[in-house]
Amino acid sequence: MDMNLPLFKFGYFNDEVSLIVAFVIGIAFGFVLERGGFGSARMLAAQFYFTDMRVFKVMFTAITFAMIGVFYLSWLGYLDLSLIYYSDTYLLPQALGGLILGIGFVIGGYCPGTSGVGIATGKIDAMFYGVGGLFGIFVFGEMFPWIEDFYNSTNMGKINLPEFLGLDYGIVLFIVILMAIAGFTGADWGEKLMAKKKASQVKES
Repeated sequence: MDMNLPLFKFGYFNDEVSLIVAFVIGIAFGFVLERGGFGSARMLAAQFYFTDMRVFKVMFTAITFAMIGVFYLSWLGYLDLSLIYYSDTYLLPQALGGLILGIGFVIGGYCPGTSGVGIATGKIDAMFYGVGGLFGIFVFGEMFPWIEDFYNSTNMGKINLPEFLGLDYGIVLFIVILMAIAGFTGADWGEKLMAKKKASQVKES
């Protein structure tokens, strides 16, 4: 069977059409996020307090579903994994960046994507968050000459989890599915625990 995915890499459409496709997908993604309530900072921040783990469940489901789709499309011979683009891994800089992003997520209640959804629907807190993000980009640009060496450090090249762990893609997929099941179970337990705690506090008051 001849591989024909990713469509762009096999020449099914040109650069201009790819931008239109990306725009349509982006609009659809933002619409789905808003309809799911992900444009609300309260709902997004609730996952850190175990009062509403909807965001965690949806995102982990999306990751797992995407991994399953990629695995089976590759296994059936439709998808050429070598043509899927992903950037190099810079372990320490990206770990620090993820930590900073996580702290900002807890404080502001948004990530960059969901803040865009909030801005599109006119939420003032999301607008402030977006302005803060732009200011952070400016500060990063000004500081870059002093942090460039760290920024380019611990380059591991283009590596994915199966390669990093030295395991077959199917085994890694199975592990992720188990992690998802454990995560969903833990999320449900946390929600119930916090609901009981809140109920007891209401009774005491």
